[in-house]
Amino acid sequence: MTYNLPNILTLLRIALIPVFAVLFYLPVPWAHTAVTAVFAIAAITDWLDGYLARRWRQTSAFGAFLDPVADKLMVAAALVMLVDVNPTPFADLLLVLPAVVIIGREIVISALREWMAEIGDRTSVAVSTIGKIKTSAQMLALLLLLYREPIGDFPTAEIGFVLLYVAAGLTLWSMVIYLRAAWPSLSNGASQ
Repeated sequence: MTYNLPNILTLLRIALIPVFAVLFYLPVPWAHTAVTAVFAIAAITDWLDGYLARRWRQTSAFGAFLDPVADKLMVAAALVMLVDVNPTPFADLLLVLPAVVIIGREIVISALREWMAEIGDRTSVAVSTIGKIKTSAQMLALLLLLYREPIGDFPTAEIGFVLLYVAAGLTLWSMVIYLRAAWPSLSNGASQ
């Protein structure tokens, strides 16, 4: 493994997951602010490590593997914990549906990318623009849902729910794009 700043930022993001979880469940009034700040730091490092790796030409196989894993772990942790703390079955259902879509898509696309890499066709399932827009909507939705409290007249949680559904819709759309790109390889009987 190469210890460069992009990889260190990715490792930091993984190290923040237990901190995030502890802060999320702390029974103190400032916990939602602290957990939102930790998630924001993780989201910023997600963008920054990729930018720096490309800019400084410090990309590595380790970084290419670990960066999406770190992102998916933090997002999955946030979604699971948000579903856990919702007070009513209806609110739970509102969160469970996009959470299942988002986490399920990540599993499908990760498996697809692994399989496509194995057959030497990884570029057909490279990250797309729609995937980047989905990630932005998802991160903003989670930040708002984690903060929970209205900011003045701004209904943080309500806007977070709407953005989470937007992210879930974009998640399905991007999954269809990836599957269509990979379909020729999937349907031609390539061996497992």
